[in-house]
Amino acid sequence: MPELPEVETTVRGLTPVLEGARLTLVETRRPDLRRPFPADLRQRLTGARVTALGRRAKYGLIGTDRGDTMIFHLGMSGRWRVDPGELLPHDHLILETDTGRRLALNDARRFGSVDLVPTESLDVYPAFTATGPEPLGDDLTPAYLARMLEGRIAPIKAMLLDQRIVAGLGNIYVCEALFLAGISPRRAAGQVSRAKLTRLVAAIREVLLAAIAAGGSTLRDYARPDGELGYFSKQFAVYRREGEACGCGGTVSRYADGGRSTFWCPRCQR
Repeated sequence: MPELPEVETTVRGLTPVLEGARLTLVETRRPDLRRPFPADLRQRLTGARVTALGRRAKYGLIGTDRGDTMIFHLGMSGRWRVDPGELLPHDHLILETDTGRRLALNDARRFGSVDLVPTESLDVYPAFTATGPEPLGDDLTPAYLARMLEGRIAPIKAMLLDQRIVAGLGNIYVCEALFLAGISPRRAAGQVSRAKLTRLVAAIREVLLAAIAAGGSTLRDYARPDGELGYFSKQFAVYRREGEACGCGGTVSRYADGGRSTFWCPRCQR
């Protein structure tokens, strides 16, 4: 599933194409993705000018001068294609602009979603109301994590994947951040010291920023809007490296929990 760096990369790729442009065509080529497209999507967006693009957690945001924001989620396999030469069977939403650009939201598995809400109501959008702070924002601090994790016996990895604790973190980058911080993914969250939480916050930011700079990770069907594949996977320290040597002299291991694979080094992550 595209995670925060992939969504951030997508938004950055869409910005020079959409920001300031007027939408001259909005076409849905099927009635739904994971959920039905908004019934009035075409009416509310056609003729609107795009004023801002952004991201919240794993959702992309496209705001217009009509006071609406389109919220998209890429699901398992979603991606935006910019100026496609021809439309493909899984191009389910088409946008065209007054600058002659065309965008197609392609989603073969149809696990993504598109919503349209008043911009002033973004804070009460159901997916956002209970989410924690952005991991790249100033609100994610060691003190905040210490407060949220106090007394928790669940593994630290599970707590970091809980969107109510931190918004937008996914399996790949939690594995990588825990490795960088030297923390066992199995350690009880409430037993992680303040010193290690300080390292963890820094590690989360370092891993996410490196992934964004690399255009995300090439996993399954994900590609950037320009069609290029992200290459952060070449920088993985532990993810999908089971059985390989760690720099500490240990060996990267894997275990499965809740349908997810966790990759870590038992020697240097404590």
